[in-house]
Order: sequence, then C-alpha cells, then structure tokens
Amino acid sequence: MVTAAVMGAGSWGTAFSVVLADAGHDVHLWGRREQTCENINERHENTEYLPGLELPATVRASTDPAAALAGAEIVVLAVPSQTLRTNLEAWGDLIEPSAVMVSLMKGVELGSHLRMSQVIAEVTGAGPERIAVISGPNLAKEIAQREPAASVVACADEAVALQLQKYCHTPAFRPYTNTDVVGCELGGTVKNIIGLAVGVCDGLGYGDNTKASVITRGLAETARLGMAMGADPMTFMGLAGLGDLVATCSSPLSRNRTFGEKLGRGMTVEEIMAGTRQVAEGVKSCTSVAELSEMHGVDMPIVEHVRALVEGDMTPLELVNALISRSTKPETH
Repeated sequence: MVTAAVMGAGSWGTAFSVVLADAGHDVHLWGRREQTCENINERHENTEYLPGLELPATVRASTDPAAALAGAEIVVLAVPSQTLRTNLEAWGDLIEPSAVMVSLMKGVELGSHLRMSQVIAEVTGAGPERIAVISGPNLAKEIAQREPAASVVACADEAVALQLQKYCHTPAFRPYTNTDVVGCELGGTVKNIIGLAVGVCDGLGYGDNTKASVITRGLAETARLGMAMGADPMTFMGLAGLGDLVATCSSPLSRNRTFGEKLGRGMTVEEIMAGTRQVAEGVKSCTSVAELSEMHGVDMPIVEHVRALVEGDMTPLELVNALISRSTKPETH
C-alpha cells in the first residue's frame, strides 16, 4: 500500500481515485471547490461530476494542496491540460522529491507545443524515470462504476511502469505497460480532436460509414505525426491509440464527441462552453496540434479543419465536404 495524491477532483481524477482505492491505497484528492471536497468527505460522493456513485472511504479530499501532497509517493495529475503549468508552479514544490508523477491529461500546451510530460519535466525538473502517463479507452463514469476496462501505463523507465502497473491493477482495471511516452500522449491528445469531428458528423445526421471513415483517417493522421516525433507506430494500434479513439468517438459519455455533435447541430463554441463546466480538451488542443503538425511537416487535414471550425472559419458542413473533396491519393500516402 502506498499513499497517492490525485490532483484534480473532476470526473477522471475522481474515477482514478476509485481505481487506486480499490487497489488498496490511501488516496488524497485535491479539489478547487470547498463544497466538492466536503461532499466527498461527508457523503463519499462527488455530486458535481459523478453523482450517485459511492466513493471508497479511503478517498479523502481537501482544497489544500499541501495536505493532499503530504507524504504522497505517487502524484496523479488530473487538471485540465492548459492549466497544468500554472498549477505546478503554484504547488509543484510541495511534491516529494522521490514521488513519481503520473499524467492523466490529454493535451498539448498552447504556445509551447509541449506534451504534458514535457511540461511536468520543465516545471519540476524531474527526470523521465519520475514521469509517467496513463492513457487508454477510459471513460470516467464507466471506470468509476468499475466496469471492466484496460489502459496503458507508459514511462521511459520500464521498471517504474511495471511498479505503477501493480499499483493500479484491480479486478476491474487492467493496465498494460509501455515505454513509448510520446506515442501514448499523442494518441490521447489527437483522439479528442478526431472525436470532435466525429461528433460533427453525428450532429449533421451522417451515418456509420462517414464516422468510420473519419475515425480511420484520423488514426492515420495521428500515426503520421507520432512517427515524425519518434513514437512507435505500434502504439497507435493499441489501447492508447485505437482503443482510446474508438471509445471517444463512439460514446455519448465522451465530452469531445458530444461537443462536436452540438457544433454539428449549429451551436457555437461559446454557447456550448457556457452550458457546461466540463472541459472538452480537443477544443484547445486542435490549435496546438495543428501547429505541431506544421512544425513537423505532417499533413493532418482533419485536425486542421477542426481548428478552422472551432475558430469560426468553417461551418460543420464545409468541414465534411472539404475532407471528402480533397484530391485522391493512395491510402498509405
């Protein structure tokens, strides 16, 4: 048993707290809102993000980052990706020098174009043996309900990945190991953008052929960028690639697919964002990933068109028509 801190009391952070508690660990959950933490401690329920789900008694919440991080051997980072740097600058010094930091976040930082593991390394000074990533087809509500699921624990140090695998293996949650941190992070980031595109197709009323085409070509775009950045192409055929992509693009629980569906129905980005506290990471990441693809000379038309849609330069119908009307080429081009 270890002491684990989960920094972020949103749906995924709370759900992963359940995984760690089920694996036998004491879990300190940090949240920004006092009421959320009180509900977790007194009612054992996160009424805002996972209402109706009873949390294990070994999950305790606090708005005090020092209290949450005290003595933690594992620090799980589950804040929105674009706020990671600010959060780490505020309480990164409180992290134990030997603690392993585990990213649940799926994004590329705006401006710097850094993956989340790179942001962690830059702000904390931690080496690659202290930074890991967990990614896969892990919709938070289903994980919290203990429905069977698998995921990937990636760390450049295989021994650390194996140790983390043991720490989060439960009867309902099966983690696999990988040393390809780059591939796992890119798979988790780009799938949110593809999920937006698939949601747009849903909102426009298109069927499974259209959506399957977008999913498949989206996977090809992800693999192209990954290979250009040194990732193992086989990673994109696994849980952190295809697995996560399928879950995000097919489930009504997916925030990004749902956001895209509302765009397809004619709502604006501002209207959708005003109606929810949940973060659809692909809305921000489409800009940074599109810029990243340009830096590496990689063609990513779906990502580019989603960026144009989010920025108001393209309508949902124009997005789909532009993809279909592109010049023909070999599939493996």
